[in-house]
Amino acid sequence: MPSRAPSEQEGPSQEERLIRTERAGAVARLVIDRPERRNAFDPATARALGAAIEAAQGDAGVRVVVIKGAGEVFSTGRDLKAAAAASEDPARDPDAEDEAWVRIFHLLHRSKIPSVAVVRGFAVAGGFTLAMGCDFVLAERGATFGAYEMRHGFPAAVCTPILARLVGPRLGLEFALFGQPIPAERLHAAGLVNRLAHSPEELERIEAEFVGQLAQLDRWAVQQTRDLFRAAETLPLDHALDMGRQLNLLIGARGGFARAGRSLGGKGKGQ
Repeated sequence: MPSRAPSEQEGPSQEERLIRTERAGAVARLVIDRPERRNAFDPATARALGAAIEAAQGDAGVRVVVIKGAGEVFSTGRDLKAAAAASEDPARDPDAEDEAWVRIFHLLHRSKIPSVAVVRGFAVAGGFTLAMGCDFVLAERGATFGAYEMRHGFPAAVCTPILARLVGPRLGLEFALFGQPIPAERLHAAGLVNRLAHSPEELERIEAEFVGQLAQLDRWAVQQTRDLFRAAETLPLDHALDMGRQLNLLIGARGGFARAGRSLGGKGKGQ
């Protein structure tokens, strides 16, 4: 059912105030809109981001989800001041709060469309987790990442398993344990940031180009590639190769190879 545009009297919902959705063609940009709190996450913001991601993923016209922060900061993670105040509330449900936060990463991991984090300023604590949880990261030089939870004496409980999947054990454990600022340049050298920009203007240009290329790709082909890539991260190579063989059979049955051959004409015989 098409979403109903709010009337002038209604105004934006709480979710829309916390997470601003900007749609441009096949791209859905989700903007964490709490610049006064450095785009930190309270429970309502976590629920709103999860809902916005789910809505974008459920829209057949969306091929890329972009996540960014309003202003000059991506996100500083959990809103610790709000958490301290909420700890005095007897009606608080910490399990539900954490479930809303973890749900974001389940949605990103299981998504059929790619996600891109665009980072300026700080992406630390939960903000680091959110950036690393996306498929791609574009960042401004000078941006700072890091698992700052350890500075407060507790582990980066959601970031740690994500890091374990992305980097080798020595580097991943160092990032998870030390809680130190990690320059964007170091993450780029480690393969955890895809593109670096020298200025906000260049970051906008890089984002437009990178996201534009993703949006032009065939949605089904992207979905199958993501599924195969994710499976290959954990499956034995023999099993992953067998999945690839099965996928080739499906491509052939859908006429993909025949269409490609006809489009090549006399240009060549290879893929």
